Amino acid sequence: TSRSPSGGPLLTPSQSLDGAGGRRSGYITIGYRGSYTIGREAQADAKFRRVARITVCGKTALAKEVFGETLNESRDPDRPPERYTARYYLKFNFLEQAFDRLSEAGFRMAACSSTGTCAFGPEQGGPADDKIWTSYTEYVFCRD
Repeated sequence: TSRSPSGGPLLTPSQSLDGAGGRRSGYITIGYRGSYTIGREAQADAKFRRVARITVCGKTALAKEVFGETLNESRDPDRPPERYTARYYLKFNFLEQAFDRLSEAGFRMAACSSTGTCAFGPEQGGPADDKIWTSYTEYVFCRD
């Protein structure tokens, strides 16, 4: 089989169709938590930590179609194909790879949302002059 630039298999039209002969439509949400440290006076050299885990929310069948063997189902192993779950995550840590696979499967980004908060600063016993921020980001993809 052919491989995409991200390493996943390229989907053929027959793999993207449901039993009725039309494309299986739906939504997949990708989420991740991140953290970063900004020093005194919001220096330009903020230190970002790598993404620890990319979570996947959506119908089981769609998630398996897009991510295949890279989908970790250990937190919800017996979920029926047409049921939703928010308990899957990916075995890799690169958002670009997840986005490539979604695009190759005919999904487009419909929305995104991010929150951030100062989680730890000097007044809570953190490093002097540094503040540690945490964020949570979600990207919603859809296929009509």
